[in-house]
Amino acid sequence: MDSKKLAIGVLSTTATILLVGVVLLHSRSEEARGEGMTTSGGGYIVTVGSLSRNDEELIYVIDTSTDKMIAYRFDASRRQIDIFQGIDFAELKRAPVPADPQQPGQPKPRTRQP
Repeated sequence: MDSKKLAIGVLSTTATILLVGVVLLHSRSEEARGEGMTTSGGGYIVTVGSLSRNDEELIYVIDTSTDKMIAYRFDASRRQIDIFQGIDFAELKRAPVPADPQQPGQPKPRTRQP
């Protein structure tokens, strides 16, 4: 075997491997997602996420001056953005945390004796 045939064989093998790599990269049809992207400006924080139950995309907007968050959902069938849910963090901060009777060290709840 001479060096010319060896060079042709090596180049052909390398070209085949590169062609398989290009075909594999272009055959993947995975969409690009922007999960975990967060930005802020003024008194607002905006981040994106998704729900696994219906493969829904969500945008979360937090207003730090009023302690409120609104989640918006993209409805792909209608190509519209709808309000999904709103949460008032100020109410959550004011709400008392009930003691968990299952946790050790917690006072046991009193019950009325007849």
